Amino acid sequence: MATSARSQTQVYELRVYEIGFFRSADVLHTYFENALIPALNRQGAKNVGVFEEMGESLPKKVYLLIPHKDIVTFQDSERKLFDDETYLKDADPYLTADQATIPFNRISTSLVHSTKEFPELTVPNSAGIYELRIYESHNEGALKNKLRMFEDEFSIFADAGLNMVFYGKNIYGDHMPCLTYMLANTDLNDNKEGWSKFVNHPRLEEIDVHGGIQR
Repeated sequence: MATSARSQTQVYELRVYEIGFFRSADVLHTYFENALIPALNRQGAKNVGVFEEMGESLPKKVYLLIPHKDIVTFQDSERKLFDDETYLKDADPYLTADQATIPFNRISTSLVHSTKEFPELTVPNSAGIYELRIYESHNEGALKNKLRMFEDEFSIFADAGLNMVFYGKNIYGDHMPCLTYMLANTDLNDNKEGWSKFVNHPRLEEIDVHGGIQR
């Protein structure tokens, strides 16, 4: 788990690509692998993640997670892409594709600002599944309390074997006000076992009582 000694926070760009029915996402994955992610790496964005939902839910979604150093780095990123000749060459099949070739209907984007309590994305040593969770609050005051409660629970997540990948407050996107975090585990069984340990952890009730938060 990240520690408070690491003071540099990050801004996470979370894109959700909604794939059209019966469309293959291969074009998108090829673009990510051959053009976009290498270009983002050249900009200094490391540990870019691509995820697909498990199961048969429709419409299918592909998630792209980009850690930026700060909001200015995020704002400059697209301009730098189109100033990058290598990117333009590698991305040409995607950028010049017609509408029938592009597999997604739309892209939704959220921005998440990490906190000093968990400032940087942490890459797990081994993970078979990732769990993305979004907690909405009814107003900004409730979200502030929710953030404080979660920060008290970081050690409980670790005790339960639920490995935190990133965590933060959403500063742009849908479902506002809200916080977003991601967990990693080896498989569904370990994930289920981890949540069982979490909800039965002896410190959890104490945090809920003193925080005054409705779970």
